[in-house]
Order: sequence, then structure tokens, then C-alpha cells
Amino acid sequence: APHTRCGDPLAGSPSLTQSRHSLHLGDCAAALARYGRERRRDLGLAAERLRLARRHLGRITGHVGAEDVLDIIFRDFCVGK
Repeated sequence: APHTRCGDPLAGSPSLTQSRHSLHLGDCAAALARYGRERRRDLGLAAERLRLARRHLGRITGHVGAEDVLDIIFRDFCVGK
């Protein structure tokens, strides 16, 4: 039975979280497509595409890597200014 207290999460327009997930999945797929095109020409660029794909998936699953923490520190705490 659908959730009676909060409603059916699959009914109606997508929530902000679902939209955000969709955007990250699209960005992940795009990075993987670029990886497929670059893997034989430039190993460095191909590795960067895989890193970006993993990062987008991590934003959906809640996995936060060291780079994400450093980005927050430098963005929010103005380290180095």
C-alpha cells in the first residue's frame, strides 16, 4: 500500500532529490562515454573521466571522498586567503 502518512514518493512530479539524482546519473553517464572515447588516446584524460563518474555516483550514494572534503574546506573556510 502507498505511504499514507507521507504520500506515494513515486506519484506526481519528481522531488528535488530525484531530480538531483537524475542529473548526477546523466553526468556520470557522460563521463563514462568520454572515458570510452579517450581511453586509447590519452590515459590521463580517461582516468579523469572515471574519477568524475565515481564522484557523481558518490553524490547520489552519500559517499564523500577526500577531494570533496577539501573542496568544502577551500570553498567554505577560505583557507589560503
